[in-house]
Amino acid sequence: MFTWVQGDVQALVLGFIMLTMGMTLRPADFRILASQPVDMLIGACSQYSIMPLLAWALVACFDLPRGIAAGLILVGCCPGGVSSNIMSFLCKGDVAYSVGMTTVSTLLAPFVTPLLVLWLAGESIEVDALGMFRSILFVTILPVGIGALCNGCFGKRAEYAEVCRIMPGLSVLGLACIVGGVTAAKGASFFTSGALIFLTIFLHNTVGYILGYLAGRATRMNRPKRRTLSIEVGMQNAGLATVLAARHFPAMPEAAVAAAICCVWHSITGTLLAGVYNAIDRLRR
Repeated sequence: MFTWVQGDVQALVLGFIMLTMGMTLRPADFRILASQPVDMLIGACSQYSIMPLLAWALVACFDLPRGIAAGLILVGCCPGGVSSNIMSFLCKGDVAYSVGMTTVSTLLAPFVTPLLVLWLAGESIEVDALGMFRSILFVTILPVGIGALCNGCFGKRAEYAEVCRIMPGLSVLGLACIVGGVTAAKGASFFTSGALIFLTIFLHNTVGYILGYLAGRATRMNRPKRRTLSIEVGMQNAGLATVLAARHFPAMPEAAVAAAICCVWHSITGTLLAGVYNAIDRLRR
């Protein structure tokens, strides 16, 4: 059913997902970026230090096979996931800060992600940093820019608001298609190293949430921002990592499989973490 989601089609589906993100951006969101430069800097530094270095440490600690190592490092070096904004809303975090962090990390991704992957994995894996830069540019920055432009031109129209209302659901279906495409093409490799993939993804994601929260606490952020930073750091744009792994590491199918599993796992744990934060609030009342 999902064998058609390969190659350029996979990239187009991810581009559509990023378009939906761009369609939610308003001029006020960019003003927020300018009004909170220190918090945005803390967020970007946390995003692009904690998860990449944590992935590298897990690769070294477990002596992971090259394919799984490539997938985990790639996920760690990607920007924050789009669905993190929803999780921040659900747990009463700072949604404006969440949108700002996702925007900043996405805008930095074409430059930072290839360089980090080259630095952390370049000695053991051949990394085409320039090709990765072009891929990220076309499947993230271009669609986000088009979406933001559409919002600026048509944002006040009722018809446009109706279209925006159904976009999150369509983006979830698009993410499911990406995961399905990778599973259809390369899922058999999961059964040869499934337990190891799951263990490392679990540790990477969980420790990322914890360290993100502690980073917010160390920099004296308020509780909503600490929760948002925790979710933004722990939840990566694994859909982007999946597309990049399939395109740039075709000889290592485990890389795309690991990234595809992250797509699902991060959404599940993000929802659970939002529930935990809400339960803590109820206990404090």
